[in-house]
Amino acid sequence: MKRIITIVAAALMIGAGSIANAQEEVNIGKQNIQLSSDLMTPEALWAMGRISNYAASPDGTKIVYQVGYYSVKHNKSHQVLYIMNSDGTNSQKLTRNSKNETDAAWLPDGRIAFLTGGEIWAMNADGSNRQQLSKTDGEVEGFKFSPDGRKVIILKSIPFYEIIQKNPDDLPKATGRLVTDLMYRHWDHYVESIQHPFVFTVGDGFAITNNGKDILEGEPYECPMEPFGGIEQLDWSPDSKSIAYTCRKKMGLEYSISTDSDIYLYNVETGTTKNLCKPEGYVEPKLDPTTTLRVQAVNAPENLKNNVGYDQNPKFSPDGRYVAWLSMERDGYEADRQRLCCYNLQTGEKTYLTEDFDSNVDDFVWSDSKDAMIYFIGVWHATENLYAVTLSKAPKGKGPFTTAKTIQLTNECADWGSLQLMNNSSQLLMERHSFTEPADLYVVTPNTKKVEKTISVQITHENKHILDKLAKPTVDSRWVKTTDGNQMLYWIIQPPHFDPSKKYPTLLFCEGGPQSPVSQFWSYRWNFMIMASQGYVIIAPNRHGLPGFGQEWLEEISGDWTGQCMSDYLTAIDDAAENLPYVDKDKLGAVGASFGGFSVYYLAGIHEKRFKCFIAHDGAFNLAAMYTETEENWFSNWEYDEAYWHRPQMPNAKKTYHDSPHKMVEKWDTPILCIHGEKDYRINATQGMSAFNAARMKGIEAQLLIFPDENHWVLKPQNGILWQRTYFNWLDRWLK
Repeated sequence: MKRIITIVAAALMIGAGSIANAQEEVNIGKQNIQLSSDLMTPEALWAMGRISNYAASPDGTKIVYQVGYYSVKHNKSHQVLYIMNSDGTNSQKLTRNSKNETDAAWLPDGRIAFLTGGEIWAMNADGSNRQQLSKTDGEVEGFKFSPDGRKVIILKSIPFYEIIQKNPDDLPKATGRLVTDLMYRHWDHYVESIQHPFVFTVGDGFAITNNGKDILEGEPYECPMEPFGGIEQLDWSPDSKSIAYTCRKKMGLEYSISTDSDIYLYNVETGTTKNLCKPEGYVEPKLDPTTTLRVQAVNAPENLKNNVGYDQNPKFSPDGRYVAWLSMERDGYEADRQRLCCYNLQTGEKTYLTEDFDSNVDDFVWSDSKDAMIYFIGVWHATENLYAVTLSKAPKGKGPFTTAKTIQLTNECADWGSLQLMNNSSQLLMERHSFTEPADLYVVTPNTKKVEKTISVQITHENKHILDKLAKPTVDSRWVKTTDGNQMLYWIIQPPHFDPSKKYPTLLFCEGGPQSPVSQFWSYRWNFMIMASQGYVIIAPNRHGLPGFGQEWLEEISGDWTGQCMSDYLTAIDDAAENLPYVDKDKLGAVGASFGGFSVYYLAGIHEKRFKCFIAHDGAFNLAAMYTETEENWFSNWEYDEAYWHRPQMPNAKKTYHDSPHKMVEKWDTPILCIHGEKDYRINATQGMSAFNAARMKGIEAQLLIFPDENHWVLKPQNGILWQRTYFNWLDRWLK
């Protein structure tokens, strides 16, 4: 008999108004949920609270943090704020209504500023005495107060008619869009507005004036950068006189073929702006929009000193003498190694601080100790851990610093997320997650002298009421020799209540990116715990092309999507089938999204009957079509080398277009589920539709799950449940 497990928590609360009322407000909190066993279900996954933004009080005694709750019934989410002591005790909910409250930050007077209804509000640390600070008609999309509390950056969207022309005033109901250049769509929306940062004056009680200054006034460029940039792309100087900000000052065709963003220094008092990445008078070499920038003059060695790649997320040093930021070296390459660049504001010298770390710096924070130090997180060998780089002054003319060897401070089978300094240099506030644990907050006390004494203390247990009722999978790893003679790590996730004497259906997980890590991530869609809980073993290879194994390993995929990385997938699944006795070699499936979806489409033509079914989500199917369909054209240029119409073609381009999955359909013989979002402008929905149509026309069992209102991801609760149910129904049909 199935055992009913009730997860005890606060109930879903319905606000005032009739259920029939379309404008009903829903206050969603921790939810009661029943499980028929101790195995993870889609409903349990969507019942979990999702911790996001967090901040420690100036004295380090309190922490305010944000949690998102989701109601499948109402197909809505609710973002709420909590406060607790810095040791995790006395957690209290601050949000007291059904409105979303986000982006909490501490004010110098000890109150908490936050965003709700498109305005900045403030409240006491106990949630009382709420006061609206801004009055912008609901236009605030992000904010950051200056250290002295006298000014605030406010992010607002402004109309943008440079690419999609404004329709005539006498046609207010016209829905057509007249497009005159590229980048008319980005990620999931048409570009008819862009964000700009405004500086507002703050008065008594932190009330904000109504006459903000646009620091990019008259410039047709976005800041922060689309599609994922936020307030982290701007920073105040400690003296509140300057703002460092991130911007790619390009638009249209130029924007679509380049990743060249820069760090700018804006003087609040004079209104002047200086580019910290490029010398004054810099002229960019002419670019060919149909060829990879890898071979063009912009990436010539003598030009790389001008920071021609992605530069973003600046942070001032505590003494205000330096600005550090994340920097990629080459233009047109989104997955170049992300280094720490440090700029001396007095001399203009730049130093790259992490040259001895052959992987990406994903986030960082300055220490405010007397010993100059930066803490950062980065991925190595499929885990994201904490590091420190200690700094010392360099000889005059040699840059701001020389650096000691990078020090690894944690070594856990987990991923550490973004980090903040607490009230002093001895502790960090961080987020941590893994394949079996969603995000929680930790206080980390680093020890750079004796790294084994670095201490981490968990201070939130947001989903303990659910996790305690669920059996966990077992996570293991294995190294295997690849066909080119290297060693590859792959993760093995075994079902809860694992019995090594049994045979289990097994899934090959194909990662996206194509250069995203298969580290200890927690996903609310591609979740290994829920896959294992449905009785599947998961094999997740860290194939060629993934970060954390050195730059050479990472870059082998560019121009070779169908070569070594595909051999790696087959090597991993063949090794598992041969050497893991519990893997049922007659019940194998392959699944993946984005580049992982492309991988599935390609493997469907070369797998030689290894797999019994496939699932491809938002995958590229016809690479020639994708070359001109995708919005960020620099991506296809770098990965394919050049446009498909070039004659003659470079070897990588010739191979790429020749090996496109749509040309392999004649060899397809295996059931396939295709999933796609129609608002996915990165890989257009026509790719998934074409793959499904081809399979059905060839007589192959296939299904198409299409989401008219989702982008490259599936974000709405009921769509998420539909995704999970469709996914497992398809796998169960063919593998069980």
